[in-house]
Amino acid sequence: MSSRTRARGVKTAAGVHTVHIPRQRGRRGAQPFVVVVPERPSLTREALGFLGRALWKGRRALAPTGLALLALIVTALLHVLGWWSGLVLAPLAVAPAVWFGVVQRRRPGRASTLAWRIGLAVLATLAFTWAALAAGFGPLAGPLELVWLLTLIVAQTGWLIVRRTR
Repeated sequence: MSSRTRARGVKTAAGVHTVHIPRQRGRRGAQPFVVVVPERPSLTREALGFLGRALWKGRRALAPTGLALLALIVTALLHVLGWWSGLVLAPLAVAPAVWFGVVQRRRPGRASTLAWRIGLAVLATLAFTWAALAAGFGPLAGPLELVWLLTLIVAQTGWLIVRRTR
């Protein structure tokens, strides 16, 4: 490419080619023409961009799914590091029951409040129990993968219901 058509010192965006057409004779004060030709992205890049934008737009609605995937990865890493990590996480399974007792004692709930608190405590107990077992035996061992999936579905559904009613 000759130096007359190559961009000198001009920063362009990634994937954009800039071609400068030199000045024509007889036009001393005229600016040169600049032709910008964008590079067409591939179909895969377009699809991944669409998926990324959709996930980013719904990031708050998908919070339980993100946390569940993070829990799956963390418990897999803990299992690889040592089976005894499940023993370290086991006391966390009692934490939601303690929370429920403290909250009910300080602010007694009635009807729907009590139902939501019980549901949240049961779901959190199930999640912490799963985390302890997954760290000890592996997240995909036996029925743990099914428990993870069902817990994810219940948590995501509950999250969408709570977000819709506010």
